[in-house]
Amino acid sequence: MRTVAVLPVKSFPKAKQRLTAGVEPSLRRELAAAMFADVLAALAASAVDDVVVVTAGAPAAAHAAAHGARVVSDAEQGHNAAAQIGVEAALALGAERALLVPGDCPMLDPGEIDQLLARQGGERSVLIVPDRHGTGTNALLITPPDALTPAFGPGSCRRHAALAAAQGIAHAVIEVPSLALDIDTPEDLDALGDLADRAPRTHGLLTRC
Repeated sequence: MRTVAVLPVKSFPKAKQRLTAGVEPSLRRELAAAMFADVLAALAASAVDDVVVVTAGAPAAAHAAAHGARVVSDAEQGHNAAAQIGVEAALALGAERALLVPGDCPMLDPGEIDQLLARQGGERSVLIVPDRHGTGTNALLITPPDALTPAFGPGSCRRHAALAAAQGIAHAVIEVPSLALDIDTPEDLDALGDLADRAPRTHGLLTRC
């Protein structure tokens, strides 16, 4: 089944605003770029057929193109709007399903992506990957790509399940350890632990700080 990964990415200067209290602006930009690079590398090593990056940032676009990803322009109207733009691009590429993933999960493991892709959700289905708190959504695997409109944000894990149920879409909440931790706060940074084996770019940046 042809699968296109959709990766919405804020321009780096606007990213990681919730880290403001503990991280200098220049480091926030570098951290956003490093995490994005680690996620791109993981996707490239996985079984996804193509990657669409939705961004308004020229550096992010250039980096994505260098990694073979397709770049779609974003007006930065929010994460859900960017995700929907990516879904439409995935459909244009002939995707039978879309994997929506964030750019700030540097621990992302290609093997775990492949295990998720191997699950058979059905002809019209959505697999919901929660964050480490079990309340937010860190990834969606949607078959076909436009079966469910993304509704990310606080409480979105339960919201996505409710939307799928209301529309008669088969759905399940699937825990994927390497997708559980997205980096938004200083506490998230503290929870990263040893990155050397999975996130070399993020690890290299943080060890220099």
